[in-house]
Amino acid sequence: MSEAVCEICPHSCRLEEGGTGLCGARVNRNGTVVCGSYGWLTSIALDPIEKKPLRRFHPGSKILSVGSYGCNLRCPFCQNYEISMARDKGAGAVYAAPSTLAEKAAELRPAGNIGLAFTYNEPLISFEYVRDCAGRVRANGMETVAVTNGFIREKPLRELLPLLSAVNIDLKGFTTEFYRKIGGNLDDVKRTIALASEAGCHVEVTTLVIPGENDSPEEMDRLSSWLAEVSPEIPFHVTRFFPRYRMADRPPTPVAAVYTLAELARKHLRYVYEGNC
Repeated sequence: MSEAVCEICPHSCRLEEGGTGLCGARVNRNGTVVCGSYGWLTSIALDPIEKKPLRRFHPGSKILSVGSYGCNLRCPFCQNYEISMARDKGAGAVYAAPSTLAEKAAELRPAGNIGLAFTYNEPLISFEYVRDCAGRVRANGMETVAVTNGFIREKPLRELLPLLSAVNIDLKGFTTEFYRKIGGNLDDVKRTIALASEAGCHVEVTTLVIPGENDSPEEMDRLSSWLAEVSPEIPFHVTRFFPRYRMADRPPTPVAAVYTLAELARKHLRYVYEGNC
């Protein structure tokens, strides 16, 4: 039996033959870790670009948005846990080859579509599929977007960035302790934000504010100050938590708290938006 190491995210899962990584989407087949979720879509919709959320990238347009299954973090507050925590495609999934998806995106141009967005679950664990689709969509003169948690190793990230027009990266919090709770690493996500910005990709960042977890004024000040060091022009979304998944017993974030934290972030950043208020 051939053991293999996955090289997509910092977990670096060591998989026996036939084994599946923590993300649920990557599999050891014949001694090579491949994308088991390749081409399998659990969600597809033509969304307003602002829903990604992207506020300063082709505002008023629409984008064909697709999701698969699996995630390499374990957020107890996940808003799409039905697909992000799945370990296989499940019933209702449809297969779409990269050429098929690129053609669909082009067909929707008359409806206002500007391209293709990889979203809903964590798209970058399906690295090969994102790479192959994005290349075809960009070749058609259309835009490509990834909505991601940013927990990816540097080598695959650098390979993808030239193919991506825009990213929205979830910066879940700004302490090592918080990231430890959700199975990630703050420094890896910070690196992703910095590299995407340096690469000239359009970058927006989102933080979901959870009462008692990542909602202190001090943490928001440190987070927004660091983000401004990357670029004060990065649009930043401060969004409201609603009870979901393993935090269904928590109250939603008070609207006033979102506005207060967004105002703090404006000390450092030019474009700050309140979400779900």
